[in-house]
Amino acid sequence: MPDNKKCKIVIFGAFGAGKTTLIKTLDPGSSHVEANCAGGTTTVALDYGRVQVNENHIHIFGTPGQERFEFAREIIGRGMDGAILLVDATCPIDDFIHHIYDSLSAAGIPFVIFLNRCDSVGARPELIQKEFNTAVIAKVSALDRNQSLDALCAFVQTLPPHRNGH
Repeated sequence: MPDNKKCKIVIFGAFGAGKTTLIKTLDPGSSHVEANCAGGTTTVALDYGRVQVNENHIHIFGTPGQERFEFAREIIGRGMDGAILLVDATCPIDDFIHHIYDSLSAAGIPFVIFLNRCDSVGARPELIQKEFNTAVIAKVSALDRNQSLDALCAFVQTLPPHRNGH
């Protein structure tokens, strides 16, 4: 990523994978549109945060994790330079995650899989790595800013320059 570049990264993942937590960890001043639901709150529109690394401005958008918000994911994803598929390593891979993975692959969007909660009870990161063996995968904790920022920066460095004219 050349200096003085703006970059749009969109985070996709299932309900409860840790998308909002990851964005709050990366940018404590981030913005969120949430609603109450069984078990707490959920993102209903988007999360937004930004990180500056040197002269590079990384704009991070989090998408809702329920299938019914496909339209919102499509709108938020327009013009993205890259994507993160955030996967909870304690949950089995379902059709929703496969759909996002297949959609990003088919669209030719550069993306990385972040495995969250790898150190939690019941985590099976090796099964997810086997399932998506051709994908770039990084183990992260959405609660660890340094680890998450390092993984984000490593991914952004792999993006083609000026993908969307930024």
